[in-house]
Amino acid sequence: MKAKKGQVSVMMGNAVTATVAALCRPEVIACYPITPQSEVAETISSIVADGKLDADIVEVEGENSAMNVCRGASLAGARTFTATSSYGLVYMYDTILETAGFRAPVVMANVNRETPGIHAVSSGQQDLISTRDSGWIQIIVENNQEIADQLIMCYRLAEDYDIQLPVMMNYDGYYLSYLNEEVEIPVQEDVDAFLAPLKKQPKRPVIVPGAATGAGTHGMEMGYVEARYKHWSAMDRAKKKVDEIDKEFGDYFGRSYGGQIEEYKMDDAEIAIVASGSAAGTAKDVIDDKRAAGIKVGLVKLRLFRPFPEERLIQALKGKKAISVIDRSICFGWKYGPMCTELKALASSIGNVPILSYIDGLANLDITIPHIGRVVDETAAAAEGKAYQDITWIPLEE
Repeated sequence: MKAKKGQVSVMMGNAVTATVAALCRPEVIACYPITPQSEVAETISSIVADGKLDADIVEVEGENSAMNVCRGASLAGARTFTATSSYGLVYMYDTILETAGFRAPVVMANVNRETPGIHAVSSGQQDLISTRDSGWIQIIVENNQEIADQLIMCYRLAEDYDIQLPVMMNYDGYYLSYLNEEVEIPVQEDVDAFLAPLKKQPKRPVIVPGAATGAGTHGMEMGYVEARYKHWSAMDRAKKKVDEIDKEFGDYFGRSYGGQIEEYKMDDAEIAIVASGSAAGTAKDVIDDKRAAGIKVGLVKLRLFRPFPEERLIQALKGKKAISVIDRSICFGWKYGPMCTELKALASSIGNVPILSYIDGLANLDITIPHIGRVVDETAAAAEGKAYQDITWIPLEE
């Protein structure tokens, strides 16, 4: 059985997020506006006010309260939705940790924006990086159609009985948030059908907030260590679940994204570029041009960042002669970009090959075709045994 053809519209990324979130029928919504997410909160509030969605909108005084509302409602059994960005994500940090610890399957859209001490109302993935060890599943999307489709898949993932974890869907602020693209919005009955299996699951257990000594007791009160282990295990299970849900979505709606990672022209690639978010689309165009010039390069788009998709990455990158990673964030206290640092942890399994780190696209700077062209050329040179830089801050070398 296939889904019906949805309505095709030209929409901004934020409008797509609000529209599709409403199709998933959240019962409790708590959002606080912050640039560049504000239209998400405004649009979904309008959808409820117009009677198109039966949901409770809780007006809060800040992002910390928004996450507290969503966590409490989720633990009570309601489907919830929220959205934020940058310092809003930082402001709710303590409640993000608690939401994950209580295994509340909250779904949140995070519109990526820088979070440095030097105030920057600009694009960057530093907010995502600042919460990578919070216990949330984190997924990064490339374009507005992927926003629509992944948001639906986020509910299937978060509320799955074997997972029961909050999910953060990330997309580039100031790029996708305000970018108008053609998007097919699924019809309500098909979204309902795709999410219907969640209603047939056993009733999920509830972790009651309280104190733990770490003694690991059993029975009515779960010990701290046991709870952490089960949380860790659910994160590990989520990797396979992401692949399964993506395939099922593709079979039904006709669009799929590879699950944990998307591989582009990797079958015969000799070198590989690893990128995420909207930059992956630019990278695909560059790879097409470089292929025409005789360079066998492919792209691995990192979609699932937490849990880190190590098995899929090893499978995709093993045997390549050189690899480069483009990070739109930095890793304080370490030499390489955050995603490159994590990939280097897999070096012994991938093979003893050059892994080059590139920092680009910070503070609204574009990751351009010439930039990625340079990355490809330098990666190809490294594959031939020529000297290369371990890390390159592209904007500082222009």
